[in-house]
Amino acid sequence: MMKAVVGDETRLKLAEDRLSQSAIPAQVGLVVGKLNSSIDRGFVFDLLPTPPNDAGEPACSLSEAPKDDKKKKGPKTKSLHDSSSSLLIDQDWVVEHARQVSRMLVGGIKVIGIYIWATESSFKNSTIILCQTVKGVAEAASILEIDQDEGLLIHICYSPMKWTCRNFTLASNITSSSLRPCDFKLGRVLTSIHTFKCMYNFDIRLPIYHESASTAKTLTDILRYGISIHAKELRGAKAMINGCLGCVPSDLGCEMVVGDEPCLSDGLHEVELLLPFMKDASVEACSQKEVVGILVFSGSVCSFACLNPKEPISQALADIKGDIIMSLQSRLDIICDEADGDVNPTDDSCKEANDEIPTGKPVSQLVLPLLRKQHRLSFPRRVFVPWLAGTYICDYLQPFETVEVLKDHCVELMSMEAPTDPSTFLEPEIEAPTLTTKSFLDVAIPFNSAFSSEYHSQKRETGTREESNQKPTKSADFTMIIAVLLVFLSVFVGWVLFAVRAS
Repeated sequence: MMKAVVGDETRLKLAEDRLSQSAIPAQVGLVVGKLNSSIDRGFVFDLLPTPPNDAGEPACSLSEAPKDDKKKKGPKTKSLHDSSSSLLIDQDWVVEHARQVSRMLVGGIKVIGIYIWATESSFKNSTIILCQTVKGVAEAASILEIDQDEGLLIHICYSPMKWTCRNFTLASNITSSSLRPCDFKLGRVLTSIHTFKCMYNFDIRLPIYHESASTAKTLTDILRYGISIHAKELRGAKAMINGCLGCVPSDLGCEMVVGDEPCLSDGLHEVELLLPFMKDASVEACSQKEVVGILVFSGSVCSFACLNPKEPISQALADIKGDIIMSLQSRLDIICDEADGDVNPTDDSCKEANDEIPTGKPVSQLVLPLLRKQHRLSFPRRVFVPWLAGTYICDYLQPFETVEVLKDHCVELMSMEAPTDPSTFLEPEIEAPTLTTKSFLDVAIPFNSAFSSEYHSQKRETGTREESNQKPTKSADFTMIIAVLLVFLSVFVGWVLFAVRAS
């Protein structure tokens, strides 16, 4: 359980000024930061207001006064209404906001809860719906199996002005006593962060089983299973930091790790992950009759992680690994979301012999065991944008999208000014990850597909040359036979001469 939470003083003061000047009675938004149960501390980086929904309505408002109270006027009626009012929250919209923002955050930065701008009375009258919203946001922001099991609820009261922070255990039942207060203070958070970067190359190969041999048949099912298996394998990977294996970077060079030591040097730290040689948890023993193809998911992922000085360096490595898996899953989610909206994609991101794709089905729902030709799908590439105090956020661009989409997401989801200088963007992923499906025969006999594709094109040419090449071929064969006979004859004569001399 979080015993203390520290919020970045600069960002939270700006949020307080923004809310005070807005003159709105209520507002809900996301709390972005990180929770570390090993040190029982939480860190708040920024507060992101949830934008209006598609109908232009705010995500949070106060309940209207009863009709009988509307007929009455006076200060007593107004104070009575304030004490009986409760918060109306569009939970689905807030949860969707959390899901979209989680995709844009890098390792070590997460959506860790919600904040509410409201009076003390309306807050107390809305405990249940607030707990439900915190739980929904935590579930939407969770990517890995071992994510945080707690969520924060920050209440900013404007009558009188004060900040309070409460902790909610996600596994507990939602009751009026589910929220527990925790120590909350402001301090320097963002300016003291250490940054780690990793370029991770991966090549995941997954068998496509016959329909009767496996329950996972669609592209989405097979790939989600493969990513989950790779996540378990990645947890055991060793790491090199700034070229040192098993060391903590410091101003004096590298020092050996003794337990969980903190990071002692500033600047960007390069991380390289080392997987055990020839260890592939996704390969299973199976007969040739069960496998009809291979799904190849390969490419490079660029990952960033942010570490607080009070956290051990092992936390940065865990955040890097979690960010890599989160990035792969986010790209798959984007492919599925866009494919569901357009069941017959016509862009160049999906290159294959389309005559075998069932019409009316999105790419994510293709039944791979039924496909017989090779298919190739390009995934979105990751682009990084400067955020706060040297940190980055990210977005994913399809091959047909431009950076204008990225700017819109920054303004709408992250409540920041649109980036105006594209030169500050980081695009380390030169080639986006790709997904390729191959038949089992293409994998077992690599030259089979090339031979079969060239066979028909060369058949006619071979036929025209056959008659002209027939005589030289026969003469060459005859010459070869004569040469072999001469060799055998020489050996035989030599053996006879040796026998005669010996006698």
